[in-house]
Amino acid sequence: MVGTWLIGDLSEYFGDDAHIETNLEDASVIDLIMEVVDYELFAIPPRWVFLKLETDTGVVGWGEPALEGRSATLVSALSELVEDYVIGSDPRCIADLWYRMYMGDHYNNGPVLMSAIAGIDQALWDLKGRDLEKPVYELLGGPVREKVQVYQWLSGDHPDDLADVALAAVEDGYTTLGLMAHTRPARVRTREIVSNVQKRVDAVTGAVGDSIDLAVDFRGRVSTGVARQLLSMLEEYNLMFVEEPVHPTYNENLPELSSATNIPFATGQRMYSRWDFRDVLQSQFVDIVQPGISHAGGITEVVNIAKMAEAHNIMLMPKCSVGPVSFAAAMHVQLSVPNSILQEQHDEFYAEQDNEFFNYLADENPFTRSDGYMYMDDQPGLGVEMNESYIREQAGKKTSWKGPTWNYEDGSVANW
Repeated sequence: MVGTWLIGDLSEYFGDDAHIETNLEDASVIDLIMEVVDYELFAIPPRWVFLKLETDTGVVGWGEPALEGRSATLVSALSELVEDYVIGSDPRCIADLWYRMYMGDHYNNGPVLMSAIAGIDQALWDLKGRDLEKPVYELLGGPVREKVQVYQWLSGDHPDDLADVALAAVEDGYTTLGLMAHTRPARVRTREIVSNVQKRVDAVTGAVGDSIDLAVDFRGRVSTGVARQLLSMLEEYNLMFVEEPVHPTYNENLPELSSATNIPFATGQRMYSRWDFRDVLQSQFVDIVQPGISHAGGITEVVNIAKMAEAHNIMLMPKCSVGPVSFAAAMHVQLSVPNSILQEQHDEFYAEQDNEFFNYLADENPFTRSDGYMYMDDQPGLGVEMNESYIREQAGKKTSWKGPTWNYEDGSVANW
């Protein structure tokens, strides 16, 4: 894409001596071309993909698409999109490129395409911010908050394990915690499921008290009937929210569940565009939407979803359980979107040793955490400088992460 300024008589604005120095033969035109000339893709451990876009001016941009367990599929989709739409284009025309990638073919939407677009979109925003020497949140309208509240995800199969990590998280300054309701899939063994979930929640609340906000993720692993009974049991805990009370395939059951409980609902990590969210937002049976910053079309689309949600008095909590570029992209959205409330945070994020998250970053850590909040500096673009030598070293390793295949008690396949 080519952009030009047509230069006429400037004396009205700058005086009689106004002139523009240029090496062009035709001094009436100043060329404003920036062009994407190359790209690189890195599939790296533990299960991440990095995209690097390069321009003819030397400015680069980084993105992090994600399709956990299907990295090879994602890399193929990324290569097709970049080569068909991005190479040779002006990377600063982000909206135009987004719609070309989304609408350029007969088939659109879905996890593969939208995850690929997400990574490209992140890289375009990073590139534009670097070119203008501004952080992305400034390009999105400027910050609406100084800091972003983060919640700590609690890992552990046994209630005692959950209690230990919950206590450690609170001692580390977190004021909001999240945990998985049920660690294994089950259909209608209601008594056992309800008992197990209650033991897990009791262990956490017993360890940290009732002054900590708690969220419970159903992960859509139980039927609507079992979900109804779980919600009834969980009423006494005053949860901050329940995530994915049903699988998004069955979102039409949300009104029934919502009418049976006072617990707020959150959903959306397996929804990929504003069109996927439209009916859920209009129904207003959810309180928080959770589009994935690396799955739902990137910064551009998550901001669109946030604006739709705001019109219905629904909050935004971008999902981000992947790497540093993705987390930075989520932070920039959080800083610029007024109805955003929380950012996902995993317990390995600040591991002291062998931390893959920070090994992929060069020099300074752009994230500062204090008292359950995350701060970000004002570096241009997404604000993360990548350790390219380490990335290239790791890209030579085999990345074969796959989600587990689970079965119900009778041997039939269950959703992970």
